[in-house]
Parts: sequence; structure tokens; C-alpha cells
Amino acid sequence: MNEIALSRTPQGTPAATPTVTRRRVLAGAAGLVGVPLATGVYAGAIEPQGLVVTRYAPAPRNWPVDRKLSITVIADLHAGGPDMQLGHVRRIVDTASALQSDLVLLLGDFTAWYRFETTPVPDELWAAELARLKAPLGTWAILGNHDWWHHLEGVRRALAGVQIPVMENDAVLLGAEGRKFWLAGIGDQLAIPLGHGRYRGVDDLPLTLSRIKTDDPVLLMVHEPDIFPRVPNSVALTLAGHTHGGQIRLPLIWPKFVPSRYGARFAYGHIVERERHLIVSGGLGTSIIPARLGVPPEIVHIELGA
Repeated sequence: MNEIALSRTPQGTPAATPTVTRRRVLAGAAGLVGVPLATGVYAGAIEPQGLVVTRYAPAPRNWPVDRKLSITVIADLHAGGPDMQLGHVRRIVDTASALQSDLVLLLGDFTAWYRFETTPVPDELWAAELARLKAPLGTWAILGNHDWWHHLEGVRRALAGVQIPVMENDAVLLGAEGRKFWLAGIGDQLAIPLGHGRYRGVDDLPLTLSRIKTDDPVLLMVHEPDIFPRVPNSVALTLAGHTHGGQIRLPLIWPKFVPSRYGARFAYGHIVERERHLIVSGGLGTSIIPARLGVPPEIVHIELGA
């Protein structure tokens, strides 16, 4: 387990002081930046209701070129609130199902939380929608920080009720003979708030990797991308959410408000460092402020061995 502090830093520079949470940065952005009314209406009422499929075809060094695998990634659903009611959840699931991927991965933060009163989506309803996702190699989940902070037992019960396994510092070998790979998932890195912007994680990367017993390629599910510098080269591809791609991407300003100790370094998209591959989803819902600008809700579709 790891104790983590988040702070605002320039791009690519690790932080040392415990200051930043998404709540502070988004609230600060909303308070300090004057947004024209039309842009504000678009960010609050239009873009959060959009939906795109973002496609990647990475070629990790540790993934065999002849081992084809398609993956659908759903991150940061945040069901509830003004922008993620049941109809939108249903449209997301319909779109994801149409991709007909071999594997579906759910990267945490299943319910919404705001400081103001909102209309919740009952756990059994959003979970029933996710249960419609079918894939030959299954649907697998990890938990995110908001699951831990606001609704842990409800989220656990909902996923268990629809038989979607939650991976926490565990790994499973999937695939047919000659096409096998390991799917690993770690516990959340910000699970337990300690106060003053500090958190203790329930993640255990060494334990997770110790469960991998063959030299078959490895996919790793994490909620927060900040663990990526510690991920070894033996992992072919790391998949993350959490950042919402910045959620509100105002020119020149947004990188400072990404909820990561690394600023914009792991904010969004396909990142390659020292031949190690990371894909960070922009997610689907919103957090703290029910608005998106420049980062429409997205489902990620990945083709490996293409």
C-alpha cells in the first residue's frame, strides 16, 4: 500500500507537496477563469451528453504481433447527477456492445458525487446496464477513488450482483491455448483519505505481478495513471482512467488542473515511455463540476496484434 499526495506541477515534473485534489482544481478553474456564457452552457449541457469511440492500435514490444485482441474500455461512468442518467448509461452500453470486443474492462468510479443535491441512478440499475456487456473473454472491473470515498459497499454489491468480477491486486490468465495473456488489476491508489490532501492506497503492484506465473503477455488495469513510472517493462500495456482528460480543457490552463502528481504527463491518450505503453481514457461522466469542455465522453476501443 502507498501513501500519496497530489499537487499541481508543470508538465512532466513529479510533485513533492500535498495540495491538489480534483475538487480544488476544478472549483478553482471555475472560479478564476471567466468563461463566456455560451461556452459555459455548452460545457454544462451539451458536451457531457455526447459520446465518441476513441480507437487505438498500439504495438507494445511485449505483445506478440500475431496475437490479436480487441478491448473495450469504460472508465469513470459516474452514474447519476445531471449528465449521467439512466438513458445516457444505456446509450453508452449499446455503443460499447456494438464494438463486439473480445474483452471489456471497467476502470472504476461507477457513481457520481457532487456537493449539491442530484438525482441518483440506483446501483442495481446502472449495474444491470453494465451486465448487458458481453464479450468472449468476459467483463472485468477495478474500483476507483470515488467508489472508495463515497459508496464502496453499494458499488461492491452492485457489481457482485451482476457477476462482474472486481480485481484488486490480482491477476488471471485468459485466452485460448497459444493466445493466452494475463489480465491484472490493482487496488485504488487514493482509497483512504488521510486529510490535508494525503491518501493511502490499497494498491500492491509487487503482489499483483507476483501472481503472474508464465511469460505470457500482461495487461494491467489501474484507476489512476500515476503508478505508471513504477510499472515494469514486463507489462505490455497499462490502462487507466481517473483524469477525465482534464475534464475542462481551457487553452494554456488545463494542464495545471489535471488531478495527478505529474501534471499533464499522464493526462490523456496513448503515452509511450521507455518502450512502455499507457492508454489513459478521458472517461464518460463528470466529477465535482457537472461539465466537460474539450474532452467529450468516450469509450476506448483498442486493437492489439492488428
